[in-house]
Amino acid sequence: MRVVHNSLHDEVAASLREEIFAGRLAPGSFVDEAALCTRLEISRTPLREALKVLTAEGLLRHEPRRGCFVSEVTQRDLDEIFPVIALLEGRCAFEAARNANDADIAALEVLHDKLERHAKAHRINEYYAANFAIHEAIILLADNRWLAQVIGDLRKILKLARLQQLRAPGRLEQSLSEHLAVFAALKARDSEGAEAAMRTHLNRQREALRAVALLQTTRIATT
Repeated sequence: MRVVHNSLHDEVAASLREEIFAGRLAPGSFVDEAALCTRLEISRTPLREALKVLTAEGLLRHEPRRGCFVSEVTQRDLDEIFPVIALLEGRCAFEAARNANDADIAALEVLHDKLERHAKAHRINEYYAANFAIHEAIILLADNRWLAQVIGDLRKILKLARLQQLRAPGRLEQSLSEHLAVFAALKARDSEGAEAAMRTHLNRQREALRAVALLQTTRIATT
């Protein structure tokens, strides 16, 4: 088989995407094309093609005669995105409940056991990783490429916001309870129950983020 390599602009886009997600290209910052060309040792053409890709994904915004800037995610953006992604992932849970076989449920049980252990040990980073794996598994079981594509695009915007909803008081335990409710419905092959539980889970994530934002911005002493 002939190996097909990614084009240079795809590689550049992937590199810049990681820099954005890691915060090395900060929200609102100007994308200095000349400096990037020098640092990445590339010409303007692949860089500009990469910037077009990231602009289409919503990670950059282009301003005429000024250039590109790293996108900033506002509270309004989150208010608009979360109801949409709740509907989409809810539908994934609905379809996953119809499609899952016994082996799929057993694999999901292993993932949920990991999630529960991380929650009890208060290992937040590991909990995030297990949480992501569960969401990915449910999207895979839904077997709907259009749902997967749109969810993937929205997740990129949410990742840009560097969200920390598990930092809200009591959220870790609440999140685990919500996940177990989704899994119980999947295990019972209850499509409507799985959809409702997943939508509740995503909507409560947004509520938790509001609580975190309030804690970060309040000027009132709490200790």
